Amino acid sequence: MADYEVVTTLDKGCENGEFSLFVDVQNHLAKSERMEAEYTILDGVKELAKGSERLIVAGNSKTTMHLSANIPQVRPWSAEAPHLYTLLITLRDKKGKVLESTSSRIGFRRVEIVRGQLLVNGVPITIKGVNIHEHSPQTGQYLTEEQMLEDIQRMKEYNINAVRLSHYPFPERWYELCDEHGLYVLDEANIESHGFGYGAASPSFNENWELAHVDRIERMVKRSRNHASVIFWSLGNEAGNGPIFYAGYHAAKAADRTKRPVQYERTEIGGRLALEFDWNTDIIVPQYPDPYTFSWFGQQVLDRPFIASEYAHAMGNSMGNFQDYWDEINKYRQLQGGFIWDWVDQGLYKTNEAGQQIFAYGGNFGDNMPSDGNFLLNGIVFPDRSVKPATHEVKKAHESVRFKLLKTTRGSLRLLVENLYDFTTLEAFDFKGYVKADGQVVLTLDLPSLKAQPHVGQIVEVDFTPLQLLPGTEYFLHLEATTRAASSMLKAGHMVAHEQIKLNWQSAPEYASPQVADLNVKVGEGTLTLSNAQVRVVFDTAKGQMVTYQVGQTDYLHAGNGPQPDLWRAVTDNDFGNGMHVNSIDWKKAMHQATCDLFEHQRISKDVVEVRANYHLKETANAYTITYMVYGDGRIGVMNHLSASAAETADIPRVGMNFLLKKEFQNLTWFGRGPWENYMDRKASSFIDLYQGKVIDQMVPYIRPQENGNKTDVRWAVLSNDQGKGLMVVNRQSDREGFEMTAMPYLTADFDAREGYDYGPVHLEQKNMADVQPRDFVRWNIDYGQRGVAGVNSWGAGPLNKNLLKPDRDYRYGFMLVPVQTNDIGQWIDLAKRYLYF
Repeated sequence: MADYEVVTTLDKGCENGEFSLFVDVQNHLAKSERMEAEYTILDGVKELAKGSERLIVAGNSKTTMHLSANIPQVRPWSAEAPHLYTLLITLRDKKGKVLESTSSRIGFRRVEIVRGQLLVNGVPITIKGVNIHEHSPQTGQYLTEEQMLEDIQRMKEYNINAVRLSHYPFPERWYELCDEHGLYVLDEANIESHGFGYGAASPSFNENWELAHVDRIERMVKRSRNHASVIFWSLGNEAGNGPIFYAGYHAAKAADRTKRPVQYERTEIGGRLALEFDWNTDIIVPQYPDPYTFSWFGQQVLDRPFIASEYAHAMGNSMGNFQDYWDEINKYRQLQGGFIWDWVDQGLYKTNEAGQQIFAYGGNFGDNMPSDGNFLLNGIVFPDRSVKPATHEVKKAHESVRFKLLKTTRGSLRLLVENLYDFTTLEAFDFKGYVKADGQVVLTLDLPSLKAQPHVGQIVEVDFTPLQLLPGTEYFLHLEATTRAASSMLKAGHMVAHEQIKLNWQSAPEYASPQVADLNVKVGEGTLTLSNAQVRVVFDTAKGQMVTYQVGQTDYLHAGNGPQPDLWRAVTDNDFGNGMHVNSIDWKKAMHQATCDLFEHQRISKDVVEVRANYHLKETANAYTITYMVYGDGRIGVMNHLSASAAETADIPRVGMNFLLKKEFQNLTWFGRGPWENYMDRKASSFIDLYQGKVIDQMVPYIRPQENGNKTDVRWAVLSNDQGKGLMVVNRQSDREGFEMTAMPYLTADFDAREGYDYGPVHLEQKNMADVQPRDFVRWNIDYGQRGVAGVNSWGAGPLNKNLLKPDRDYRYGFMLVPVQTNDIGQWIDLAKRYLYF
């Protein structure tokens, strides 16, 4: 047997299997030989079909045999239900002696494009894909079977159903595992020549290169065509689109009797929005479209589906606006997903001079080595496959069960549960619902078993005993779908989808003003001191900065570093790509060079003193004003006002303030989004809840240091020592649901590429997160917010317009600093509600 090709498709009704087997029999002898070829299809040990054919093969020649069968009520293969059969092929001589026998695992599925949609088994599927390179931090571009299985399992866990093999075919075992466990595969020819450009200089226009191109395409197809997981082909990546790729398209179709779709990304002739695409792609597969482009294509009626071959460039702290993509994909029939760039950071284990194991990259392997720096650190998982905060965002956006609250009354809920799976009914899942308040489950809902078919929604009515609502308390509905039975890659009880919905079930708190001691006011040389027997707050009048904050025996501030304006963040990879380090540098200069041009105070009452510091921001021609309300019990209200800039046009990296606390305050508790870091454009997977952790654990170890660890929509937070003494921050008078926060034993400058203003060729420098060492204090940023981390690409695209902090408006936000003296979280919750602004 020189080769064989299996065609295992379905009839038009997608109920019965259509099997064809083409066996190339090569006779290496001089005389003709009589042969018999037979096949058997097994479902487990059960024989499903069998057939044979006799033939005579002339000497020194090759003959193709064709055997076929129709198999009723076959179980189709899909990524959701990857059912495989065993095919046995045997070649016998004229006496019946076995000359050769082989076997393979085959799956029946029908792949086609109908009315502009990619269908598998008659159903329009959604590609929730990633681009993948062969990469291991131990062995480089070599993967063991165990590592392949680890990748597939992690993909399944995080709702990924497809891989684009970028930019070359993978080892044979990878396809077999994708067949077995269920991943759609886009197999791609090893062709890329974009260094020549895409015009006439491209080898695709040079006939001398035609055999080399077509040979690679044909070999890919003939090698992988018997795999059920391979549902489409790619002619290559970024290599122009001359006549050679026309020939390559025809060659791919000719080598594949299944006639799977063929795609090629370089088929844009003019502009995308002019819909100028060449004919030699069956799918529109643009690279790095933004969510608005997805939406625009979704609104058109086209002859081809739209599946982004590369999108959501995941370099460093990235994957902003990923939920925006999927809000659009789920709206429109011809938007059928895409492939994230990419799966895994391509870092390699190496021991540094300090004896630490690091993920090395770029030029870590010798001086003057050719390198693109950190440009291969763009995976949604780290090199060792540990997950990043962005991995959770991918899972959330890819969820195939969607929950919507339609109506709520005092004793019932009405829900719409939408089944976005392509082949799986909701009977495969258990559903759980509960209501949380202050981090605790206060109501468990009895959800019925659901049976909605794929692409169908089901209305659920849930009755419950009404709660007695507590004042100042937020209530959140949580819904979960978990696997009812184990599969080859997922355990029973694995959560495939979850949602949090804020309920309009709150009443305003009613607290009397506390009785507090009077404050003494003392104006010294360059200082203002507000104090009584329990409280001592000191301001440096020249700097306008609080330098002492002491309540009882507890001194909070490290080295006099009270609140100060903060308008900068450590530059992320995407920030570098879109030029923030150049375009917005005036905001960093303004922060560092700010001068206090007004400091004043006034007594509001015996126990309250107002202090105001106004900072002049010369570089941006505006002002930052901090107003403190200091109370006799140690509370301090802080109101911030950044005025609109009269000169600056670039967006503001961060609007906020930071201060340094002593090292002992290492325990962080917060009520806001978590548990992993989140940003204004990457927070769909981060639910509002009560979380606790150590400040040292809030750092996210991106391989190249950059901004990390932020939390959004924080209602209140506490930094405390092991005895429960600490400081609470409570949100006050913000136009958002809460403040943004970072708390960790590092300065922003520790993660930034420069302390100054000239950033130079940072991407070629070899700074590693292992180089960043913890400090002996805790930096606490309490911010209005940061710009989004962005996620379209890493070489020009910034955050979406809605995720920028524009310089032409005023920003006002405030919070209350409240001393705490106990580890009792219940008391903290009650204290926060006393001062929380709704």
